[in-house]
Amino acid sequence: MSVAEPTSETSDEPVLKVVEDATCTFCGCVCDDIDLTVENDRITKAKSACVLGKAWFFNHHVEDRPEATIDGEPVTYEAAVERAAEILTSARYPVTYGLSDTTSEAQRVAVAVTDWIGGIVDTTTSVCHGPSGMAFQGVGEVTCTLGEIKNRADFLVYWGGNPAESHPRHFTKYSLMPKGDHVPRGRKDRYAVLVDVRKTKSAKAMDLFLQVKPRSDFELAWTLRALAKGIEVDGQAVRDKTGIELDVLQGMMERMKGSNFGAILFGMGLTMTRGKHVNSEAVLALARDMNEYGHRWVAKPMRGHGNVTGADQVVSWSTGYPFGVHLGRGYPRFNPGEYTTSDVLARGEADAAFIIASDPYSNFSQPARDHLKSIPSVVLDPKLSETARIATVAFTTATYGINTPGTVYRMDDVPIPLRPAFDSPFKSDYEILKAIETSVRKRVRSGASRP
Repeated sequence: MSVAEPTSETSDEPVLKVVEDATCTFCGCVCDDIDLTVENDRITKAKSACVLGKAWFFNHHVEDRPEATIDGEPVTYEAAVERAAEILTSARYPVTYGLSDTTSEAQRVAVAVTDWIGGIVDTTTSVCHGPSGMAFQGVGEVTCTLGEIKNRADFLVYWGGNPAESHPRHFTKYSLMPKGDHVPRGRKDRYAVLVDVRKTKSAKAMDLFLQVKPRSDFELAWTLRALAKGIEVDGQAVRDKTGIELDVLQGMMERMKGSNFGAILFGMGLTMTRGKHVNSEAVLALARDMNEYGHRWVAKPMRGHGNVTGADQVVSWSTGYPFGVHLGRGYPRFNPGEYTTSDVLARGEADAAFIIASDPYSNFSQPARDHLKSIPSVVLDPKLSETARIATVAFTTATYGINTPGTVYRMDDVPIPLRPAFDSPFKSDYEILKAIETSVRKRVRSGASRP
């Protein structure tokens, strides 16, 4: 709800507005209890936001950029839309990438455009929690909402992540600290474990820190699975491989079996190390194993970008797969490594790129960056990112959540509405994508598509 505060009739007085229960889209926590104070289209206060959320809100400003450019030269919005549609429909192997920092409404249109041009649709999941998406399809997921963790969880395992710095409010709002219906004393009613290769700030908040040897997460997870099932394991082998004493793991397992509600919350330290999707499968299977003892256990990935979970949701219910989906044959095909953007670009296969709310030129491998720079690209971004700088067609967009409404998905797959703080002179991703979709459809239907 937005409430405008009374102001003086004097024109020099700032125009104040308070936006209650705004949603922060910086990270996957998607906290929706932020009260924003807006002064003359600038956010000056963000009550309840964490340090990362405040930086997200306070550093936002409307950039002095043209609404669109072609080859670096300012053009009209309409001209840019037509040039973008021409690039996408002329390509034989186009790739759509990004989508994690925009609304689900815009994501849906991006999938539709990719379907019309017969390209690949991929999200930033392919370079972070992609292995988790593969694991979900392999072994399933025992899941829940963050609200259930807050109200019920008395045993927490954080694996391969550092929530104290990456998701500051996760501890205080959703998992470790808050008082809940079944954990009325909050932190005092919970036992918490951190599994990581190094001692981070999160370790200080834990009851037990397990410093696992690098590249040994799979072996540790399977050791815990063996202990859960009462299978005898070799303590010396466990210590040599994982760096953790067997009696420590046995004590932890006894506590896990005695808990009422446990949650394993895993990050990229698990998914992007040796083993990747089999690491995720092992942890998901461990949660499933623990449910055999009459108590509830779940496993959830700690997602990064504000709406990366929404990107997975939209691509999944549109195609049946979460990322790296090829639509060129008229039906979806899923094959990570073959249809994921970083690999497609690195092999020099794509002949056009459609980049939405992402900056792959800043973090992809050098071969992928070189090829991206050599092909025509269409980029939608609120800021002049490195990818936008090399774009054939670049659109300056409004920032979702701050300037535009819509829907995003929290890391636990719960959809959250956005309450924008103030308008932007630029169009939203959704508006631009709808215009591009309209032009693409006309071109495809008229036959003015691939040569």
